[in-house]
Amino acid sequence: MTAKTIPWRFLFLMVLVGLNLRPALSSLAPVLNRVQQDTALTPLSIGALTTLPVLCLGLFAPAAPRLSRQFGPERALALSLVVIAVGLLLRWLASPWALFTGTFLVGAGIGVGGALLPALVKRELPHGADLMTGVYTMALCLGGALGAGLSIPLSDWLGGWPPGLAAWSLLAIVALVAWELGMPRTPATPHAPGQTGTGATRGILRQPLTWQIMVFMGAQSSLAYIVFGWLPTLLVKRGYDEAEAGWLMGLSVLIQLISALAAPWLARLGRDQRPALLLGLSFSTTGLCLLLLAGPFWKLPGVVMLGLGQGGSFSLALALIVLRSADSRLAGRLSGLAQGGGYALASLGPFSVGIMLQLDVGIPWITAALVAIATLAAACSWFAGRNRQLAFDEEGRLITR
Repeated sequence: MTAKTIPWRFLFLMVLVGLNLRPALSSLAPVLNRVQQDTALTPLSIGALTTLPVLCLGLFAPAAPRLSRQFGPERALALSLVVIAVGLLLRWLASPWALFTGTFLVGAGIGVGGALLPALVKRELPHGADLMTGVYTMALCLGGALGAGLSIPLSDWLGGWPPGLAAWSLLAIVALVAWELGMPRTPATPHAPGQTGTGATRGILRQPLTWQIMVFMGAQSSLAYIVFGWLPTLLVKRGYDEAEAGWLMGLSVLIQLISALAAPWLARLGRDQRPALLLGLSFSTTGLCLLLLAGPFWKLPGVVMLGLGQGGSFSLALALIVLRSADSRLAGRLSGLAQGGGYALASLGPFSVGIMLQLDVGIPWITAALVAIATLAAACSWFAGRNRQLAFDEEGRLITR
């Protein structure tokens, strides 16, 4: 893939949209203590608030292929940005119902938008989709880092956490305007025999490879959303102050930029993606253990290892979707199913941590639970990382080749 073959306009718009798919999630975690104090929500309710967007990702990601066929992928993505902006603005009202409703909308918008983009990448960049997925993931990580790192300063500067959280709607509006002006429309896609419809969905679900990718996506995402939702709270319980805890999480997410871009290149060095996947998970696990169990001296090495591991793992999880799909239609289907089922599974992670905190379970036991999740992800990565692909044979039947 040469510089002349890269659609730079699409690449810019992809990055701008990607920047919006994490701040709504990562900006909430640093101010959870303030939210709890002002709204009198119980730890269990706060746990539900952190779990809700991840659950919505799982519920709404499978709707992305249908919305793409009905409205066209570009207009469907624009609709997801509208929903994200409205959800963020609702948080300004600061009441519990507004927080939960806004978070529901944010999760729905991110679920649809996040499922649509890998298929668009496969369509626009068919020969370098795995590498460009790394660029897209880097944009996600940058958005997450900005959300985490600027949450406390924005809240202090704007006079409270409600306008601080709502301020991220401006970024969504900018992305929406740029996407509407810069991306040409493709028509809605009619049903194509052997490639769309519920039959194709059932066929994909019959393939073990689909489930291997789905569970890997869910397990590694569970760790990521536990970090987004609870890492600052866990660090405060360890004795760090609120600002430092938010800064450490923001730095960890910022470091993800490096591995998000590098991991797909690293994965190309071997026959398949298994070594790169296992390396990323080992870094994530080690980083979490250092942050939650080791002394203050190890906080920066822990942050670095956690960032490198999680950025690489998520980038490779998205790259697997395009690498394991023979064309953009299959990539859209697999993206909706893998992200939908994966995020539904991932939602159990932050909710379980909320329950453990409600029951006053100690940090060592919480850490043990995180290690168990990482172990599940490693087991699935061994199978999902093999060099195999979903495709239609000459008779229109879905196979794994």
